[in-house]
Formats: sequence, structure tokens, C-alpha cells
Amino acid sequence: MGKEREAVVVCSDRNMGIGITVWDIQTGERLLHIPTCAASPHGLLCLRNQFLVASQINRHGTLGGGAIFMWPLNKPQSPCRSYTMEAIGPLCCTKDGVYIAGAAPSGNTYIWEVSSGRLLKTWRAHHKSFKCMVFSDDGSLLFCGSEDGIIYLWSMISLLDVDDSGSFPSLLHYLSEHSSSITGLLTLTRSCGTNSIFISSSLDGTCKVWDLISGRLLQTQVHPTSITAITLHPVEQILFSGTMDGRIIVNELDVGAGEDSLIVKEDQALLPEGHNGSITALTFSGLGLISASEDCTFCLWDVTNRVIVRRFNYQKGAVTNALVIKLSSLLPMPNQLRVSSQFRISSLEKCPPSDKMSRGMVASLSVCLSPNELTSTEFQRTSLLDHQIFHSEQQQTPTAMQMKVDRSMSDRIWATSMTKHVMEINRHLQSRLLNLMESRLSWPNENSKRNKPIIENPEDLEKQFQSSG
Repeated sequence: MGKEREAVVVCSDRNMGIGITVWDIQTGERLLHIPTCAASPHGLLCLRNQFLVASQINRHGTLGGGAIFMWPLNKPQSPCRSYTMEAIGPLCCTKDGVYIAGAAPSGNTYIWEVSSGRLLKTWRAHHKSFKCMVFSDDGSLLFCGSEDGIIYLWSMISLLDVDDSGSFPSLLHYLSEHSSSITGLLTLTRSCGTNSIFISSSLDGTCKVWDLISGRLLQTQVHPTSITAITLHPVEQILFSGTMDGRIIVNELDVGAGEDSLIVKEDQALLPEGHNGSITALTFSGLGLISASEDCTFCLWDVTNRVIVRRFNYQKGAVTNALVIKLSSLLPMPNQLRVSSQFRISSLEKCPPSDKMSRGMVASLSVCLSPNELTSTEFQRTSLLDHQIFHSEQQQTPTAMQMKVDRSMSDRIWATSMTKHVMEINRHLQSRLLNLMESRLSWPNENSKRNKPIIENPEDLEKQFQSSG
């Protein structure tokens, strides 16, 4: 029995008209086109192999809000549209499809329950935007990588603790070894040797291997150019790294050398001329490696012979996202199977219910909270950081000063952004009030003009009196 057929899903962030395109990997045939989508990098995912989910890019900033669209794969219909408080960049979901997480450019992070659409948690996670995020395979951990090279790791138990919903969630790890933006995060479905590990890549030209339990840095692979995407071989312990100059680097993943080992290997490129632009996405299918690039192409690679099997031209724009789905996901299901296997989705909440807001569940959502609530939640947000700094100073770790600087910068940026936001709302309200006052003042004048008779001379006035008498 042969392998199940697969399809590759790609999209661009150029404009909403380009949409999402689905291709048969084996034949190269275009199977499906979904209009009205422009997803940010790391902003496209497949939910339980039944729905495509995309965060829509917002070129007007975060004040205008954002949108997340969900399309069913097995029947053509309009997407389930959800409108968020802020523009959402990267998205991730648990493997069982129960939760979706998204991050905004402001540093706010959101977690929704998919079936009900409830906004379960949102908090000010960082003072800069997250570029990628991923759940662990069992859904118990949430990894987030920021544009300034910081990696955060949270426990979902802490994030979804209802009894402690008013406090800032406790961090498991705060990792600051990268010096530039995080471009990829990978968790392993299996143990590597005796360690449970995860891998990060960055524009600083390194890939780092971390111990999941302790947060220790186990290995650093150094490359001469920025790393823009990573993926792992599904069977062998081989790491594939895409670069800014369009190459794909292949390195064995060997973490047996000990803690914090620095490895500078001679890069082994599949094909130096594989792409003419930066690699934007890497993923594996049953037929080989899929690479996507800013040069408006994506390729299927035979990794054994290191050759391109098929090149797809995506002339509509640079490919920002690529993922592999089962071809059977596109086939309509019989009615009897649809009832039992169809996964339920709902429109995602824009704001949590008011009772949760009053307990301080939402941090830094200015249009939903009063100034007093904003102040209290911001103090709750900093209390955890103070606690972490205190323990770091006790242990005499070098991260204490960095965390103090981050807190100071975060507070300053938060205050500035809040001031601008309040001023924007104030200007909008003033404009609306002036328009309302002008319209109200014009009503009596119009009525008086409508009811008042037009008298051109005194003779007409005399005739009017005579007729009235």
C-alpha cells in the first residue's frame, strides 16, 4: 500500500487578493485557490487537518485591530471571520486543535479555545513583538521567540489557571543567548539521546539546541549568514537550515558533545542556486523537503540525492508560509461521517467577558479596561519580573541586569504607547462630538426656515394681517 497523497499549501503577505493556493505535490497540479488572505510569516496553520487558519496582515498598524480567518478544507464556503483587538502576527495551535495562540506586534499574547471561541488568556508577554511561536507536541508548553532574540517558555497549566487568572503567568524559562530576531522554533517528538530538547534559529546566524527541562544551552551551530527557517528530518536527526541568501544547510544534530558546545561546521548546501531569495519556510512531506522563498517559488527536494524534484512558480508574490496537508482533507465527507468527525469551531472572542476583565485577566487592552484596571494589571505584570530579578540576583546570574533593563524599557514603551492610544481615542471622540453638535444646531434653523413664510414687502405683510382678521 503506497503512501497517502499530500498537498502543499502556500500563501503570501503581499495583498489580500492573492489568497491561499493548494497544490498536489506529486503531480504539480493546482487543486484549490482560496481568495482574500494575506498572512504574516508564521501566520498560517492547519487545524486538525480540517481547517486552514490565517492571521491577516494589517498594514495600518495595531490601532485598527486585526483578523483571523478559518476555512474548512472539505467544502467551499465563506471563512469563519474573527476580529481581534490588535493585528495578530504569528499563530500556533495544539495538535489536538483545542487551543490557538497568537501574538501582536505590541507584545501582547492571546490564547483562545477553538470550539467555543472564548478568549481564555491575554497578557503583556514582552515589550517587543514575537516573530514565531509553537506549542510542544503534547500541548503542555508554549514557546515564543521575539524580534530581539529572547525566547520565552510558559506552562499551559499556569496560563490557564482560572483561580490565578488575575496574575501574570509564571515563566518556565527566559533565554537570551541569541543576539538577533528568532526565526524558528522546533520541539522534538522524541528524545534526543538522554535529553528532551528544542531548537531555535536566529538572524544572528546561529542555531541553538536547548535542554527542555533545565533550559541549558547544549549546542550552538554557527553559520556565516542569517538563518531564516529551520526544520528537522522526520526520521533521522538532521537539521535543515534556510538562509537569507537562498541556500539550505544540512547538519547532523549531535548533542552528545556536552553542555554549551560551540560547533562551526563546513556548511553542506543542497544546491547553492536553489533559490534566488531568502528562504521563508521549510517543511517535510512524504516525498521530500519543501522549501519556500521570497523569489516567488517553492521547491520539492530529494534530500538523498540533493536535487530539486519539482519547482513551483508562485508568480503572485513572495511565499511567506508553506505547510503540508493530506490530500484527502480536500475531499467532501459523507453526511454520516461528517457528524461524527467534524471538528467544531467558533468565531474567536475579541474581548473576554466583563467578569474576567474585572479580575484583571486582560493586561494592556486599553479600550476594554478602565485606567484603574490598567494600572493594577500593569503592577501585576511587573510583580513577576521583580520576583525573577530578585532570584537572579540571589543566584548572581548575569541575566539580572538584562531583566532590569528589559523591565525599564517595557514600562517606558508601554506608557508611551498607552499615551498615544488615549490621545488617538480622545481626538476621535472630540471629532464625533463636534459633528454631533453641528448637526444638532442645524436642526432648529432648518425647521424655522421650513415653517416661516417668505414675505417680500410690507404690502404682503398688510394683506396677511387682513386675511387673518
